[in-house]
Amino acid sequence: MATQQPPADGLAPKLSPRTTSAPPAAPTPGGAAAAVGRYRWTICALLFLATTINYIDRQVLGILAPTLQTEIGWNEAEYGAIVSWFTFAYALGFLTIGRLMDRIGTRKGFSVAIVIWSAAAMAHALARSATGFSVARFALGLGESGNFPGAIKTVAEWFPKKERAFATGIFNAGSNVGAIITPLIVPWIALTWGWRWAFIVTGAFGFVWLALWLAIYRKPEEHPKLSAGELAYIRSDAVEPTTPIPWGTLLGYKQTWAFALGKLLTDPVWWFYLFWLPKFLDARFGIKLAGLAAPLIAIYLFADVGSVAGGWVSGAFLKRGWSANRARKTTMGIAAAAIVPTMLAPRVDSMWLAVAIVSVAAAAHQWWSANLFTLTTDLFPRRAVASIVGIGGCAGALGGFAFQRATGAYLQTHAGDYGPVFVVCGLAYVVGLFVIHVIVPRLEPAPIDGAVARG
Repeated sequence: MATQQPPADGLAPKLSPRTTSAPPAAPTPGGAAAAVGRYRWTICALLFLATTINYIDRQVLGILAPTLQTEIGWNEAEYGAIVSWFTFAYALGFLTIGRLMDRIGTRKGFSVAIVIWSAAAMAHALARSATGFSVARFALGLGESGNFPGAIKTVAEWFPKKERAFATGIFNAGSNVGAIITPLIVPWIALTWGWRWAFIVTGAFGFVWLALWLAIYRKPEEHPKLSAGELAYIRSDAVEPTTPIPWGTLLGYKQTWAFALGKLLTDPVWWFYLFWLPKFLDARFGIKLAGLAAPLIAIYLFADVGSVAGGWVSGAFLKRGWSANRARKTTMGIAAAAIVPTMLAPRVDSMWLAVAIVSVAAAAHQWWSANLFTLTTDLFPRRAVASIVGIGGCAGALGGFAFQRATGAYLQTHAGDYGPVFVVCGLAYVVGLFVIHVIVPRLEPAPIDGAVARG
């Protein structure tokens, strides 16, 4: 991303880190947004890079799974257990990481998270057994749980409401870019230097990002490179209190449960794609390590487009005057319908037809995910966003833990029969949208501030 561009007259004053006075009046929407500067998109670029690295590190094991299964000697149930420990730790991390981000801020919180996950990613190279990989996956999941709460909170801090869905879609696209890069570099590293180096090299990426993050990131009101006009644009929504909100209060709102159950029902599908698609392609079509790049890149390229498009379409509906309720649910409904055909993937005889079906489903998942994440900023004040994302992420990871275990146990006794697993994947989003709509027929902000004041 380009660095901040000054206003046309070049005379806008820079904001001192110690500035405490109220920002000037917000510019009008549209072209004025570009005139005040674009430094916020540099921050979005950092979030995109973090998410890219996050997904590279978590996907390395899935790419190498068929090879490691032969070398280490684990079975389907043991592999299911290994990947489930990642999601279990991810859930545990979400129980605390959101509160940590809310309390110490995203700069410090993100730094802690990426140090833990990068060290854990490199530690996979030391594993010699299913138990060793389980320990490394647990540590990786614990660290990686900080990425999305931190990124969502950063978007809430750095973007006005009308841009948050698009910014979320952009950083969320990093998950697909990471998923594209991984099959490009990991087979080559593993075939050239051995599989252990694949974990070491990719794990080191996080420490490079950490240096950039510490050099660039500050809160908007403390950033010396942010113009007063752009700060006013970022703060153009109504001013919100900053007092932390207890989890007990957050769990008392139906909006929290709508988001959490939406994650519980649909996140496990994405975990399945990440950890099991290479094994599915091997079992169904005989695709080995050297041949994984093309089909996986195709799938995640589609997913990347879906992530950005989902945020853009939702924002376009809002600009046409649609309510948040109508815009978000319509956009999510399109995604849910597009995923249903994924249940046909194991039944077709052509590998590329199966890849096409899964590609559409992966794009639709990311389309869905960009809007589901954005619900947190529609329904809750900025000071609660990271905690809400943490609660929802915990629910999604617990669902993933159960789904990975169940998938491994089923495939252990029904070798190569992925049909029932894909049926569950195809129906999950329809059920998820139905549950969200039943709980919150209209997407309205949770009345938190009054309740906190009374408490």
